Amino acid sequence: MGRVSEQSTTADQHHSPRGADQSAAMSETGFFVRTVVGWDVAFWAMLGVVLVIMLAGGPTGGELAWALALLGLLGGTYALVGRPAIRTRKARPRHTYRVVLALVVGALVYLQPEAGFLLFIAFPQVWVFSERVREGVAYTFLIICGLAVAEMARSGWSSNVFIANLPWWSVSVLVSLVFGTWVSKIIDESEQRAELIRTLKRTQAELAAAHHAAGVVAERERIAREIHDTLAQGFTGIITLTGAAQALVARGDRGQALARLGAIEDIARDNLGEARALVAAFSPLGLDDTTLVEALQRLATRFESETGVRVTVSARTGDDRGAVLSTAHQVVLLRTAQEALANVRKHAAAACVEIVLSTGADGHAAIEVTDDGSGFEPTVLTHGGFGLAGMRGRVEDAGGQLQVDSAPGAGTLIRVRLPATTRGTAAPAAT
Repeated sequence: MGRVSEQSTTADQHHSPRGADQSAAMSETGFFVRTVVGWDVAFWAMLGVVLVIMLAGGPTGGELAWALALLGLLGGTYALVGRPAIRTRKARPRHTYRVVLALVVGALVYLQPEAGFLLFIAFPQVWVFSERVREGVAYTFLIICGLAVAEMARSGWSSNVFIANLPWWSVSVLVSLVFGTWVSKIIDESEQRAELIRTLKRTQAELAAAHHAAGVVAERERIAREIHDTLAQGFTGIITLTGAAQALVARGDRGQALARLGAIEDIARDNLGEARALVAAFSPLGLDDTTLVEALQRLATRFESETGVRVTVSARTGDDRGAVLSTAHQVVLLRTAQEALANVRKHAAAACVEIVLSTGADGHAAIEVTDDGSGFEPTVLTHGGFGLAGMRGRVEDAGGQLQVDSAPGAGTLIRVRLPATTRGTAAPAAT
């Protein structure tokens, strides 16, 4: 049946860290190994029953001494050789114990026929220590042969004795073989289930690792978008204003230079607030205690002061008075405007920008950022970067749609459309 050697090999090949995996270790051991305590109890209980029978009305004198010695030999062999062999892959101890078991059972039956009670534990143990079915069959017949010899020696070597005991011996063999086959099938199914459980646990661990890795990547992308849309653009404004302030200082225009330095300080403070909000996973600084329109107006004013590009902000409200944007969606719209203005600063060379925030009766909200700059071919971006890709990823994560309309020399329109949340519905957490 391949029980002991296969199970021991499995146990030797799996050395998981402590705590992993005592439960896994239990599933990786064999059926009999997991139930060894039960087999111990059954063995010693049966040995005790035979001992009581011997002492109560069995052999006397020398025969009793031999019977007690044989019981002691069987118990000692089981404790020192048989039981440890359940957990080992060594063949010799298993064979040694079963040979001793067959001889002792036969000898005890010769001294006291009631010692046949030991067959209730002897036949199962034959299969406990068997690696293959034919091995269990061989030892079953060895025990029966021992019983036959003991009975014939005790009752007389005659055909009548043989024929009288043949049915009992045949039934014993049949019961042992049926038991062994049944147990073999149960063990096979148990080991298949154990292997299935191990496979499921490995799959679960792999899925958990994959989900963790995906979560790490998603979080990195989110943080990258936040940094790009906030801190990076703030630093760009600081660099622009610093250059302008240096030029004003060189021309001796101290008042304008101080104004630029004041603007640099404001941007630095805003960046510091954005950094703290990012670390604390709060709403963006621009939406603290203010409406989205006010945040957009403040963004436009700062951009206009930094670049000289005229920026107008307007809001159009539909007749759906029950619609309200969640904080998370407001963040998406604000970041869209920030990124669009950053692209205007870097690439558009525009003179004016228009930002329109609208909510409609269809339950959606949208923001449009239009500039009159140089435009570009949306299908062939000549300036690589994180901007539009990060914007698209943020919008799609929120369940919205991003539309970019542009052509060389014709300006650019960026439009984001998001589903609105009805009043009374819990707003999703801000990202």
